[in-house]
Amino acid sequence: MRAAIAQKVARFDAFTAADDPYGEHDFGSFEHEGYRVFWKIDYYAPGMERGSEDPADPNQTVRVLTIMLAGEY
Repeated sequence: MRAAIAQKVARFDAFTAADDPYGEHDFGSFEHEGYRVFWKIDYYAPGMERGSEDPADPNQTVRVLTIMLAGEY
């Protein structure tokens, strides 16, 4: 199940104005085998103690992907 969910996240392109109002494509949700799945990308400074000042700059940013079942939220 984990591999199938990871593939769905990697291929996700069903962004809407409701869940992606700024066009950042850093959040999504979908159904998988009767479960609602959420995923989110967060952008941290290299020390991982605060947010990145410039998420578009890979030298200043560590990206963290979180995938979870909606029921775990």
